[in-house]
Amino acid sequence: MNFTLNAWGLVFVAGINTCIGNLLLKRSRLEAPDPGLLSLLFSPWLIAGLVFYGINVVLFAKALDKLPVSAAYPVLAGIGFALIAIADSYFFRERLGLNQYVGLGVILAGILIMSRS
Repeated sequence: MNFTLNAWGLVFVAGINTCIGNLLLKRSRLEAPDPGLLSLLFSPWLIAGLVFYGINVVLFAKALDKLPVSAAYPVLAGIGFALIAIADSYFFRERLGLNQYVGLGVILAGILIMSRS
């Protein structure tokens, strides 16, 4: 049981890294001096986002030592979706409407259901 709890903790931290990586990608486009591909490739924001994605992959792979991918991946995705929506509204002032709040509630319910073993 303790190993499973630690594995779910890795999935949760991987979900946080997914969120951070996506926020950094968004920032890379907002800070871009021009819309070109070279501007994107050399953006420190993009590079930082890729680092967080890399950490995400390592943490998730380690969690799969103890968890079935059929349960772990939906939880990872749900955590990522929920955190991105909340963080995006906070950092980039993108508004959430009623549909988004209802969707977040459904995602959180799904995370709870999927993580029960």
